[in-house]
Amino acid sequence: MISQKQFETELQLLIANAIREDVGDGDHSSLACIPETAQGKAKLLVKDNGIIAGVAFAKMIFNYVDPELVVETFIEDGAAVKYGDIVFHVSGSSQSILKAERMVLNSMQRMSAIATKTNSYVKLLEGTQTKVLDTRKTTPGFRVAEKWAVTLGGGENHRFALYDMIMLKDNHIDFAGGISLAIAKTKAYLKETNRDLKIIVEARDLTEVKEILEAGGVYRILLDNFDYKMTKEAVQIIGDKCLTESSGNINEETIRHYADCGVNYISSGALTHSIYNMDLSLKAI
Repeated sequence: MISQKQFETELQLLIANAIREDVGDGDHSSLACIPETAQGKAKLLVKDNGIIAGVAFAKMIFNYVDPELVVETFIEDGAAVKYGDIVFHVSGSSQSILKAERMVLNSMQRMSAIATKTNSYVKLLEGTQTKVLDTRKTTPGFRVAEKWAVTLGGGENHRFALYDMIMLKDNHIDFAGGISLAIAKTKAYLKETNRDLKIIVEARDLTEVKEILEAGGVYRILLDNFDYKMTKEAVQIIGDKCLTESSGNINEETIRHYADCGVNYISSGALTHSIYNMDLSLKAI
């Protein structure tokens, strides 16, 4: 996974680009009618139920826009919220608050929805040893915040991007000439380039599971679109030789059944690509 330093760098790049995109050469609506010296205060109002996420990120955004803005926090990231809750107050330059408003809301609404969805999956797995994972099916340019939201909801991050883990999926395997060749070439590549990256290999059936185990050196086997019976058989075959992950056909109705098959992880793209934003508002006080 990426380091804390790289994580923070990604967040700063995200903020800088989003503010550039939204503000351009100036927030002319505010500049036109609000004096530069005007001071104001606003509250982050919850108009939905779920898990709040993005409070710390909002503070980063406000600080980027204007270090003089002051945020008073009442509810922290990862907490359950309900309609009518006030998460924080922000006070300072009225122009600065309005300049940051849209990015704060866009970010927190999406992050909170992701955290809420993730938390619902985590609760469905209570009593099992299975962990919920995200995927790379994220919004371009906003991945670091979305993956952060997954952790705030109680899930765990899969690889961050293409560079921090080897993941051999069906197309890699087919282009490489088969599982054994793909794994052998990967091991050679890692040795030649002096890289220490974990290897995950996707299996499409039990025959491929056995072939992956024969090749060895794999951190985790991804059981892609296996039914419950095949998943149980695969878990028995794999034993403690490596970790297991179920993927495909994961939803609220199926996730517990896959966990009961004994897999270590269940990954779901729906955590980040199929969610509805939480309703939040930033209202002047």
